Amino acid sequence: MDMDGSTSSTSTSFHDFLHRMRHPASLNLVRPIKSFIVSFSFYQPKPENDANRVQDFFLSMEVAIRDHPLWATATEEDIDCAMEGLEKYIMTKLFSRTFSASPEDAKIDHEISEKICLLQTFLKPEHLDIPAILHNEASWLLAEKELQKINAFKAPHEKLLSIMNCCRVINNLLLNTAISEHVPAGADDFLPVLIYVTIKANPPKLHSNLKFIKLYRRQAKLISEAEYYFTNLVSAKTFILDLNAKSLSMDEIKFEESMQAAKLTYNVTSKLSSTCQMSQQGKNECNFSNKMHNKLDDTGVCQALQHGSNYPYMEAKSEELAVEDVDILLSHYKDLVAKYTTLCKAINSLTKQEREPLLHHLEMQGAGSLLSQHCGINTHK
Repeated sequence: MDMDGSTSSTSTSFHDFLHRMRHPASLNLVRPIKSFIVSFSFYQPKPENDANRVQDFFLSMEVAIRDHPLWATATEEDIDCAMEGLEKYIMTKLFSRTFSASPEDAKIDHEISEKICLLQTFLKPEHLDIPAILHNEASWLLAEKELQKINAFKAPHEKLLSIMNCCRVINNLLLNTAISEHVPAGADDFLPVLIYVTIKANPPKLHSNLKFIKLYRRQAKLISEAEYYFTNLVSAKTFILDLNAKSLSMDEIKFEESMQAAKLTYNVTSKLSSTCQMSQQGKNECNFSNKMHNKLDDTGVCQALQHGSNYPYMEAKSEELAVEDVDILLSHYKDLVAKYTTLCKAINSLTKQEREPLLHHLEMQGAGSLLSQHCGINTHK
C-alpha cells in the first residue's frame, strides 16, 4: 500500500468496476469496451492519435455510465470510481501498444538513465544548492522508493500516484523543516530536491512513464496537486537531460573531469557485462560482472582487483595445507583466473585514450603493471 492508502482505494475501484461489468444488465457497456480494445489493432500505432482516441472513449463511456441503470443512484464518487476502474482496465489491455510505443521513446529512456548513472558517481546536494537543513537521508530514501515504484504499474493513475507520493514526502520535508527551524517554507527548494531524488532513484523508463501518464491519464484528473507534481517531475527530467557544468554550483573543469571518469567506469562495466554474456566461462564470470555493474564507483575496478585478498589461504604456508585443501585451492584458482581474464578482455577492448588513465589509476593501486604483464594488455593500441 502507498503511504496515503491510495493504491488500496484504486484497487477497490477496479474490483467494483469488474463486479458491475459482470452483471447481465451491463452487457450494453461491455460490448463497446471490448470493441474499442479490438479496434486498436486496426490502426497504425501513433501516440497522439491513440491518446485522442482513448480520451474520447473515456468521455463517451462516462456519459454512458451516468445514464446506465446500474449507476442510477450513484454519487459523483461512485461515477469517479467506475471511471478509474475503466481507465485501468482499458490501459492494462492496451499497455503493450501504448507504453514506450516508439524507438525514440526507448532511446530517450536510455539516454536519461545513462546520464543519471554518470551523475550518481559525483553529484552532491550542494551542487544543486540544496540547503544543509534539508539534507535528510531518511526522507530522501523514502521519496526515492516511492518514485521507483512507477514502473510496477500499468494504469496511468497508479503511475501518477507513485510520483505524487514521492513529491508529498519532499513537500512534507520542506514543511517540517520550516516549522522546526522557524523559517518560511522554501517553495524554491522543492524542484532541486526532486531533481536530486530523481538522480538518486534513477527510475526505470522515466521518459516513457511521463509520456504515458500525459497521454492516457484522464484529462479531467490531471489537475491541481497531481498536475503540479507531475509538471515538476517533467521539469526535473528536462533539467537532467540538459544538465551541464553551468547548471550546477560546480567548477566547470571539475565537472568535465568527473563526467569523463564516470564515462570511463561506465564503459568498463558495460564491456564487462558484454564479455560476460559472450563468455563460455559461465557462472563465475557472470557473478563477477554483475558485482562490478552493481558496485563500481570511480575506483570500482581497483576494488574488484582487491577482492583477491578475500580468498582463503592468503596467509597460509605450504606445510600447513592438508590434502583436502587442494580441491578448494584449485577451485579458487580457476575462479580468480576467470575473473582476471574477463577484466583483461574488457580493458584491452578500450581505446588507448580510455585505457591509459585507467591503467595509471590501477598502477597507483599496485594492480596496473600486474594486468599489463600477465593479461597481455596491449598498451599501444
